[in-house]
Amino acid sequence: MEESNQNNFIYSWKRYHGHFKPEALVFNANLQEFATRVSYICNLQTNGKLSPDNAYQQINALWEQLERSHSLLGIDKDI
Repeated sequence: MEESNQNNFIYSWKRYHGHFKPEALVFNANLQEFATRVSYICNLQTNGKLSPDNAYQQINALWEQLERSHSLLGIDKDI
């Protein structure tokens, strides 16, 4: 499998279909990355590669990053 196809398979991104604003587009990318990483962490924990506490800590840190992103981008809560 070519590297670009492999990256598309592993890091699948969906198009943004909401009302276009640059900050909304950036937040959407951040949200998709958050979801992908949480999925990986959950899979690692399920397969015994991470402890539940470690998985929780990593997901909590990712959530805090997402909240900071939301705040810094000034995203309206109604979007």
